[in-house]
Amino acid sequence: MGLTELELNTLSLAKDFGKAFGILAGIASVHVSPAVLLIIGAIEGLIGYGVQWLIVSQRIEPLKCWQDMTNTAILVTCITNFPNHRGPVTGILKGYLRLSTPIVTVFCLALFNKEPAGYLLMFTVASFSVCLFRPMKSNAAEEKSHTRYFAIFYVVATVIALLLLIFDVTGEHGNTQSQVFCIILLILLTFLLSVPVHIAIQNLIISNKKTLDPEAFTTVVKEDEKGASTVAEKTPPVIREEHRATDVLMTMDFWILFMSFFFGVAAALVVQTNMIQMGLEIGYADVSKLISLTNMWGILGRGGSGLISEYFMKKVGTPRLVWNAASQILIAVSYVLMAIAMPGSLYIGSIIVGICYGVRLTITITSASEMFGLKHYGLIYNIIILNVPLGSILFSDLLAGFLYDAEATATAGGGNICIGAHCHRLVFIVMAIMCVVGFVLDVWLAIRTKALYSKIYTNQKAKKSVAVSNSR
Repeated sequence: MGLTELELNTLSLAKDFGKAFGILAGIASVHVSPAVLLIIGAIEGLIGYGVQWLIVSQRIEPLKCWQDMTNTAILVTCITNFPNHRGPVTGILKGYLRLSTPIVTVFCLALFNKEPAGYLLMFTVASFSVCLFRPMKSNAAEEKSHTRYFAIFYVVATVIALLLLIFDVTGEHGNTQSQVFCIILLILLTFLLSVPVHIAIQNLIISNKKTLDPEAFTTVVKEDEKGASTVAEKTPPVIREEHRATDVLMTMDFWILFMSFFFGVAAALVVQTNMIQMGLEIGYADVSKLISLTNMWGILGRGGSGLISEYFMKKVGTPRLVWNAASQILIAVSYVLMAIAMPGSLYIGSIIVGICYGVRLTITITSASEMFGLKHYGLIYNIIILNVPLGSILFSDLLAGFLYDAEATATAGGGNICIGAHCHRLVFIVMAIMCVVGFVLDVWLAIRTKALYSKIYTNQKAKKSVAVSNSR
């Protein structure tokens, strides 16, 4: 078509630009409850996917895209319901969000290959129906079992990611094989439903026991009240829980977090957006493996960073931002390897970028809730996520495209072409420098938040001490 790399990269902005409209969901989350926001998102999803079904089935002409608010509603609801497990919750949510694309692709090709409109109709009804379920709230009695449940979700996500990777790298599959693979995925996804069902049954049994034994119920209530008052006396107040968005925007901590996330996300997006082009120009025959590796390790990075950072924070009070700094320096190293074109460096780079992008996404989102509280968290989250379209425009589109065109050779058709390791070398060098800047910002913020995480660690120890004394 005679397009330059700069023009081709402009086309890829569509997938990231929609995130900029998430700010509307963030503003709405300040004024309405997550349940209302979820219903709004469900209706928008019903309309959006319904319109896509009408378009694909050729009943109407194509229209503009829609804004969906379910992402903000789900994230805010889950972190509010599990405030003591923010890392695992965020990692698992973002991990399954990353899994959704390859899973949906497999289902669409296997079950609706000849009728994509039927798939969209099914997805329209399913996505709307799921949003109507009432979220389950946790209580203190279930606190010990939360870690086990989160581990189940993470293990299943890892298994699904590995299966998807194997399925993708083993080449073409027949319709029967694809359908069998879909059944396996359905079994694994259905297994996850056993967790809330198990919790609901347990709560029902406990509720029935209390109803049948009023005296026991009274005793439990008294003990709980006593325990609650003891906790209130022995533990300090909740740290930085009620920051307004306008106040947060006036703090240096927020802008350090914002800029460090910007440098990390921008660097990772350059590789993810241009992965196919980078692979082809240095002679990789099958670049789909690179994309699969990035996706799989990205899922592991999202979920694993949440669990690991939570463990070290509660165990020794390690600031979460330390993991951001570690991921940033690893990405810088991977860019240096790709710049000097070491054998297999693009495979290594795709793995490291996948892991570190997942780490940065989970850690940043979780840290924001701990640093600035949950009062306006939906809005704060969406302001931070503005870095995705911003980084995509400035670096994946403009910078990477401009530097590539500078190395490319003009073709007779009016476009250009570049073959060889030198095509993106300057891009890799610039991104490595950006990662070093991001690393410095992450270390700075980790030092600034050390006192905050020390207080969170002290709170956790105080609560455990009270719980142990009450159980004796």
